[in-house]
Amino acid sequence: MTAISMSRRQAVLATTAAISSGAFSGLRVRTADAKVPRATEQAPCYYRFNHGKIQATVVSDGPLRLGDPSAGFLGTSREEIAKMLTDNFLPLTNFMLEQNVLVLNTGDKMVLFDTGMGSSTIFGPSTGKLLSTLKAASIDPKDIDAVVLTHGHHDHCWGIMADDGGHHFPNAQIYISKADFDFWTDAAKLGMTDPPYMKMTVAGARKHLLPNRDRMVFIKDGEEFLPGIQAMFTPGHTVGHMVFMVTSDGKTLAVIGDLTHHQVLLMHKPRLQFVNDTDPKQGADTRVRVLDMLATNRIPLLGYHFPWPGIGHVAKLGEGFQYFPTPMEMLVYQNA
Repeated sequence: MTAISMSRRQAVLATTAAISSGAFSGLRVRTADAKVPRATEQAPCYYRFNHGKIQATVVSDGPLRLGDPSAGFLGTSREEIAKMLTDNFLPLTNFMLEQNVLVLNTGDKMVLFDTGMGSSTIFGPSTGKLLSTLKAASIDPKDIDAVVLTHGHHDHCWGIMADDGGHHFPNAQIYISKADFDFWTDAAKLGMTDPPYMKMTVAGARKHLLPNRDRMVFIKDGEEFLPGIQAMFTPGHTVGHMVFMVTSDGKTLAVIGDLTHHQVLLMHKPRLQFVNDTDPKQGADTRVRVLDMLATNRIPLLGYHFPWPGIGHVAKLGEGFQYFPTPMEMLVYQNA
């Protein structure tokens, strides 16, 4: 690890602490003096669409605000990152990633992909909205049959357990790769100081995964572990990261998790490295391989961290790729 990569990782941690402590409290909407006070709430974030014969709903756990983008994306200059963001009308500070949680109603099962941050406020107060948005979308957590995890990071599995030890999804089996389960629940890693986020991430994974060991199902590369849902081993971001291909009525949707975190930076320059990748080079190789496959076969994707609701297509663009968001439909047709 180089000195510069260490300093950038530390910058990410410092930004996280600043957000958690309220340093960015100025982001709150101010109430102006007016005849009618300005509203401070948006509508609940959920969006339904049809995928073949499956009804899909995207619900939000709330955005992650991660500070300086040049501290999070490695392998190019601060100036180049600023240019890419400016060219795409995106802010240069405190970049934001969404948390787009997918729920599938297959007719036989209710399947939820990833669970967000839970009650943790390490990225500030904007996360932890999953249970409230599920309720707004008329989805009862007790009806969830399967919780499918792309990997074992905090913003993907920390919504499984309640702080009092209860289960948010009491009737669900938990699906994850054995590689990720073993890696992130390894007690020996609790003493690691490099990378600095390791102890916190492992402690959180143990809290949320170990109590569910008796209903844990380990999934393998290429396995159709639920009807119409096939696992694809995509290591790099973590040792056992998975992408899931959901097929219904001849249509396929790729649930890409953290294959790529940003709709511009890691698409236009897919060989950039993300600071929290376990193996950044492997992550870049995997990203290029899978994005190339999705572009070639024109397979739509759901990006966990892409702008809401995260559904779109990818196309080749020079040595990289371009993301095209799918327009949202305001009506859900029964026979689409």
